[in-house]
Amino acid sequence: MAVFKEFSAEDVKTNKSYLNQLVDILGSDISGSSTRKQYQVFVTGGLGPGVTSSLFQTVFDQDFTLQTANAIFDTTFGLHTGSEVVTYLNPTIDSNGKYLFPANSLMMREKMDIYRLFAQNLLGDSNAMFTAISGSTSYNIKEAMFICFKRLFSRDQVKRETFAIRYYASGASLGAGQQNLAKASSNGSFILTDINSSVNKEYEVGGQVSTVVDSANIANPLGLLFLDKGILVLDISRSFDQAGPISGAIDCVTNTAGIVTNFTGTLKNLMSSGSMDEFLDHVCSTRFTGSDETSITFQNITNINSTLFFCRAGADEFNYSSNPTFTDENNRITVIDPGQEETQRTFTFVTSIGLYDSTDNLLAVAKMSRPVKKDDERDVTFKVRLDFVRKNNKRKIIFRNR
Repeated sequence: MAVFKEFSAEDVKTNKSYLNQLVDILGSDISGSSTRKQYQVFVTGGLGPGVTSSLFQTVFDQDFTLQTANAIFDTTFGLHTGSEVVTYLNPTIDSNGKYLFPANSLMMREKMDIYRLFAQNLLGDSNAMFTAISGSTSYNIKEAMFICFKRLFSRDQVKRETFAIRYYASGASLGAGQQNLAKASSNGSFILTDINSSVNKEYEVGGQVSTVVDSANIANPLGLLFLDKGILVLDISRSFDQAGPISGAIDCVTNTAGIVTNFTGTLKNLMSSGSMDEFLDHVCSTRFTGSDETSITFQNITNINSTLFFCRAGADEFNYSSNPTFTDENNRITVIDPGQEETQRTFTFVTSIGLYDSTDNLLAVAKMSRPVKKDDERDVTFKVRLDFVRKNNKRKIIFRNR
């Protein structure tokens, strides 16, 4: 039978390490219609045939119809009740606290609810307002675009001072790939980063927070990055051009025609008149390049919690094998050199180590890269590393000798 040996407290050590991975998200994945999936769950009632829209969209690393596609992030946007987009429409509030908007707007309550949802999750108060602070400068984020990175890419945390996003400030058309760079910087795009976020660390209910600033003017805060959640909160009103004209075809409920197909206005007009899908389609297809250049990059952090088992075999231990070929039919040790039965010392070759719980259930098996000789002249210690093991179990070790 196999030989067991219990671990002592000195034989078991815990260790915590970290693994960093670089994530690059291409502009073509964000701007492309085949890599950005819609989930149309909202349908208007009343006038016209109705307008359908998603509440968020998901960006994939390739055509989302393929089984090999990986979801990179979800994106949506929301409006605070104090936003100019909301107050400009002069809504009324009924006896139940429900906001009532004019018919030339669309999905306003849904846009406000999304902002409340993220505020509750990240700030701990659904009525709170996101605030970006850099030094003595602070701005309230009343119109927010949310980018929620998937666990596959954000892992346990986004590493501080590694995040950057590049985009165009203006887009004149609602169509994909048509960009107006009149408001852009000298290189055609703006770059936001969380540089210097390690100097003054911020914390909220949602965990650690980095302020995202303009790389050309770090005193200009434009958003927040919740590192533990992997969520970017981008200030729409200050990150994108608000005054530049936008034109194209949208679906919008009106008092008369029911559906309006021609739209001319600014980004703020689109936030109130357009559906969630129309706003996200416009921002993703016109504010991000359609090439294979990097638009978003960061390093993630994976926490690795390990338990190290030091399997100690003394000189007089584990020199005998339970393998039936170790002895002959007379129960004598089979020796290599015939005639040396009385003088040959027994030895074994260790090939694997089993880790057992207190009731002798096998939990894991460690395999050697090559057999290790063990005899009465060798005191050997094997180090076995096991990740994500509960520390309160009593463990035993087994050497399986061949």
